[in-house]
Amino acid sequence: MPSTSTRVPPPERIPQQERSRATRARLLEATVDCLVEHGWSGTTTTVVAARAGVSRGAQLHHYPTRAALVTAAVVHLTERRAEELRAEASTLPTGPQRLDRVVDMLAAAFTGPLFVAALELWVAARTDPELRAALVPLEARVGREMHRLTVDLLGADERLPGVRESVQATLDLLRGLGVANLLSDDSARRTALLCTWKHQLAAILTP
Repeated sequence: MPSTSTRVPPPERIPQQERSRATRARLLEATVDCLVEHGWSGTTTTVVAARAGVSRGAQLHHYPTRAALVTAAVVHLTERRAEELRAEASTLPTGPQRLDRVVDMLAAAFTGPLFVAALELWVAARTDPELRAALVPLEARVGREMHRLTVDLLGADERLPGVRESVQATLDLLRGLGVANLLSDDSARRTALLCTWKHQLAAILTP
């Protein structure tokens, strides 16, 4: 007599490429979290692997050194944050209010977790030759991309005198204010400084 039982299909296997991508994403997110919470000295590959729920062997397969892991994490979150900024900017109004909102968005980026993690790496790279060798070209690339993103968000015309320098000065100012905010809440002073700078920047961008 034939069996009437229903055969349960085997679970669908996740392609290896997708599993590898998910593993890398978990490692990169865990790396930034550890840098923010524990600093460079406490962000070991063992700690990151445990936080990501990934085996030590899998972590070494994807990122064989700590320098490779942390620089990849900075690239990953920098790209993600740039996408988020573009998405936020697409909802902003045109006209004078746009400049205010764009500068405020960028200021938030320079006080967020990614900036804190990056700062940990900058300080460590001063005395760590391996990390410095990996970080210097990365920072140059990130700096160029952030400048280009800011130009796009502001709708700035760099052919006009002083515009390119003013965009870069905006980023340098925000970076410095981000550092000042690390040890204590510097929001009041930051707001006042940015209010003054916004007026000056608007005069330069729209002569």
